[in-house]
This record gives sequence, C-alpha cells and structure tokens, in this order.
Amino acid sequence: MTSFARRSLALSAAVLALAAAGCSSTDAAAQVAVPSPPAGEAALCRALHDALPESVAGHGRQDPEPSSELTAGWGGAAIVLRCGVPRPDRMSDPQAQGIEVDGVGWMLEERDSGPRFTTTYRETYVEVTLGEQYLHDASPLTELAGPVAGTAPASL
Repeated sequence: MTSFARRSLALSAAVLALAAAGCSSTDAAAQVAVPSPPAGEAALCRALHDALPESVAGHGRQDPEPSSELTAGWGGAAIVLRCGVPRPDRMSDPQAQGIEVDGVGWMLEERDSGPRFTTTYRETYVEVTLGEQYLHDASPLTELAGPVAGTAPASL
C-alpha cells in the first residue's frame, strides 16, 4: 500500500469516527441527576412515571441515564422531566414568571440552553427542562399537564 493510500485510508477512518461521534451525541440519552425525595413524594413520582406519554411534541420516549422512575425524557435531551426535585429558591422571588397549562401551574426559569419549568402548588415538585429549540415554546407542557395533575395532587 502506498503512503498516499495509507493517508487516505486514515483520513477516511478519522472522518467516519467523527461523523459517528456527532450522530451518537445528539441521539444519546440525556444524563441527569436523579432526585431523592421523601418516600411519599417518591410514590407520587412512580405513579407519574407510569402515566407519562410515550411521545411528547413528536419526540419518542428516551429516558435519561441513569435509569430511574423519578426521571423521564423524550428526544434525548429535547425534553427531560425530573420528579421529586427540591423547591427551587427562585420560587420565593415575587418577580418569578409562571404560566398555567391545563390547570397545572409552572414557574419558568429562562436559560440559554432552553427553559426550565417547575410545578407550583403540587405535593411534589416536577421539573421539565426543554432544549434550546423550545426557547419560546412551552407547548410540550400540554402533553405533560394531564399526567402531572392526575398523579401529583394540588397542595392548596
């Protein structure tokens, strides 16, 4: 094999490896910290996990790593739910923004990587982070509000 052929083969292998890495990083499951709520809240989270839809906003279910009944995801990191999270400090801020979707209140935290929403006035806090494609779009919450309302009772 000539030196030109070896270099071409090595370059082709490097390009193929980079392409594979690029594809796998976007298709891979998200990595998230698993919450550790009290036992009563964990039971609510397990019920929520069983009630969650198989797709949200056109994304198929792809739960994050490590696997847990306290977390769920759709479309890799596009939509990630964590149940039993601690009450966010920002919730005490009277200037905090919020929205209501199908009877479920959500506090909004705007981030460069995409918005994060945390339920308000529920017996356990449910957090949903959306990827940057949802910077100005909270529509995935419409598919999550019903399961949240049905399994995490209002606290007021």
